[in-house]
Amino acid sequence: MAKRICILTVAMGIAATTSAAAGPVTGVVRTVARAGVTAASVIVYAEPIGAPAPSLPRRFVLMQKNKTFQPRLLAVPVGSTIDFPNGDRIYHNVFSLSGPQPFDLGLYRAGESRRRVFTAAGIYRVFCNIHPQMTAMIAVVPTGFTALVSPDGRFTLDLPPGRYRVTAMSERAPPASIELSSTQGSSTAPELTLDETSWALARHKNKFGKDYPADAYPR
Repeated sequence: MAKRICILTVAMGIAATTSAAAGPVTGVVRTVARAGVTAASVIVYAEPIGAPAPSLPRRFVLMQKNKTFQPRLLAVPVGSTIDFPNGDRIYHNVFSLSGPQPFDLGLYRAGESRRRVFTAAGIYRVFCNIHPQMTAMIAVVPTGFTALVSPDGRFTLDLPPGRYRVTAMSERAPPASIELSSTQGSSTAPELTLDETSWALARHKNKFGKDYPADAYPR
């Protein structure tokens, strides 16, 4: 028993030291958008260079409310679970035909929820088979270091000392990456730039690969 307590104490000490050594890395993502168009939400994630990324799966919620997905953009570590509750008073059918593991949660009513574990990294474009205006993007990434960029373009990642590749992405722009070193204190990342100027709104297909009926679109 004494040996087990000693091992546990050492392990807790190592974890505490690692946590204490992590330092905030702050940065800015600049989005170039078309005139008069509000830039899309942005997420960032950091992958260690030359070392395995920590596996930090967590639980997330992607709500269906007012015929929208909330949030519209979500970054989750591989192995994470996402709940898809229906907060509307109507039916929804959440699905994705993209990513390495496409899925279809089927039709379910108000107050019900579906759940899915995402075990493969990739970009999942998520839609509703009934309401074509509903769209979201889930980025399943091979690291636990993720953050949502604030509307003013700023972000903070708590990273243990080391070298990292930091990637920014949105649903309207190709991803952009930079490399940086994190120190035990505060660090500042080089600026990242996303270019949305080539983005164009396009109608997607339903889960059967067919067009939605004309009366499904909001008027």
